[in-house]
Amino acid sequence: MAGAAVLPAGKLFAQEGKSLSKSDAALLRFAAAIEFVEADLWQQYNELGGQVDHNDNPNPGNPAYIAALQNLDGDMPQYISDNTDDEISHRDFLNAYLMSKGAQPIDFKQFEILPPTKATGALGNGRLTNLQKLTVDTSWYFRYRSTQNPDLGAKFPQLINIVNQPVAGHQKTLVF
Repeated sequence: MAGAAVLPAGKLFAQEGKSLSKSDAALLRFAAAIEFVEADLWQQYNELGGQVDHNDNPNPGNPAYIAALQNLDGDMPQYISDNTDDEISHRDFLNAYLMSKGAQPIDFKQFEILPPTKATGALGNGRLTNLQKLTVDTSWYFRYRSTQNPDLGAKFPQLINIVNQPVAGHQKTLVF
């Protein structure tokens, strides 16, 4: 919340002992919903390439995926695990705050119905998202090097085309 720094302390949301306004609760539920999706994505990355699970147990992961990540950066498995923990804690904090103020928390468990990837290391539980078909917008490469503005209609090509590609558990490998 970048704008929070300019507000008087304690004025952003409900003060001690007071309930949330409907609009404050809606904003916090929206943020919690985003964190649920982010946590779901990061948990999948963590199952395949993280160092530890959310309970600090060693993560067997996907050895080939972990080896590829470590070729990029030796600390990547730990980064994935740490980021996963961060997203889960953000989700849980927002829900706990909502409940502490008597507001309805977010719970997407009933929507975790997508099948997980079949890649080695993936857990068999349902997902909000899945990493089985990946489309990546690589136009940022040209967009950030241009003086043209996409808000004014400028269009930028893809640096490389990654459209509906399997992320893990498939024989095909993307080479950059």
